[in-house]
Order: sequence, then C-alpha cells, then structure tokens
Amino acid sequence: MLKAEGLWFRYGTHLPWVVREQTLATAPGDVLGLMAPSGYGKTTLGKLLAGYLIPSQGRITLDAQPLPSRGYCPVQIVFQNPELAVNPRWRIDRILREGHPPQLQYLDALGIHSSWMSRYPHELSGGELQRIAIARVLNRHTRYLIADEMTAMLDANTQALIWQVVSAFAQQSGVGIIAISHDQPLLNRICQPQAMIRLNRDQSLKYAPKPTV
Repeated sequence: MLKAEGLWFRYGTHLPWVVREQTLATAPGDVLGLMAPSGYGKTTLGKLLAGYLIPSQGRITLDAQPLPSRGYCPVQIVFQNPELAVNPRWRIDRILREGHPPQLQYLDALGIHSSWMSRYPHELSGGELQRIAIARVLNRHTRYLIADEMTAMLDANTQALIWQVVSAFAQQSGVGIIAISHDQPLLNRICQPQAMIRLNRDQSLKYAPKPTV
C-alpha cells in the first residue's frame, strides 16, 4: 500500500503551512479522487506522494518502506502542463526512454505517431505533448499514478480517450490511481464508490461518499 501519515509541509520557515496533518492510504488497483479548489494544496500533496518534495513532518511509505531516493520511482505523477515536465533539449524518443520504455500498445492507443519521435517538445502541440507525458509512465515499473489535473487542458473527446487508456492500463497492471481535480463530474466517472476525498478550508482531508449520478 501507499501510505501518507501525518504530513506537514510549507515552502518556507515563515510561510503558512500548505499541507497540514494529512493522512491517507491507498492500495493497488484503487482509484482515489482528491477534489479541492485551486490553492488548497492538491498539487503539493501530489508532489509529496511522488517524492518530488520532502515533508516537513510525517512520512510516506510504499509497502512499509520509504520511497526510493534514486532511480525510477514507482509512484509517478503527471502534471497539467507537460512543458514543465520534459527536457526541452531532448527529442521525444529520448523523453520516452528516460525512465522505462512504455508498452507499445499504449502508444498506439493514445494516438502517438512514430513521426513524433524525432521531434523536440516545442514541435508538438500541448495535447500531443501531454500524451507523451502520460505514455512514458505507462510501464511495468509504475505502481501508482497521480493524475494532477492530467486532462484539464484537453477537449472532452480527448479527455475521455486518455482516461479509457489509463484506466485499462491500471486494471491490467493493478496500478493504483490518485486523480487530483476540481472537476466533480470527471471524478464521479472515474473514481470508485466511497473513494472521494475533499480538502476543506482548514486543509484537512475529509472522505466523502461518491454521489449517485
């Protein structure tokens, strides 16, 4: 299981706490939704869970062990803006090989063309580059995927396609998903019953049942 226990985090000694005493746990195959308005610490919590940030207090464990500090992290995060997550000086084929090569079936399913492989990130559209950012985490070494507003920038049809592909990957591989969003209808569609978390105004985590739709 992926567990976060008593997490506290702030970006500077004299700044307010962004994450305060937050605890959650999720198991392989779970699809967990985390919903809150902008500015409530969703992305910061995602970065903590994926090892991008170190909590000021508390701990994060995977199968009761700390996250690895070197090599490929089994907890991967896909951000809303793919331009911030790739090296602009690398060609697309190198970006895909950075961690572990994705499975070819998912490249095809995401509509990624072989002609993109020799291009640089700035030569792709934002939607095309986001498909690359998603594809590179769809490999057998990923055990948890944090989708931080992963499809917010995409149109409805593309959004639906990507979630179909990611959900199929998760089901086939037993990967757990934490979907971070302020889009209630999206989380209603993809999350399991009783697996919605809301950040309230004091930034503590509150579990809420999935509404009937």
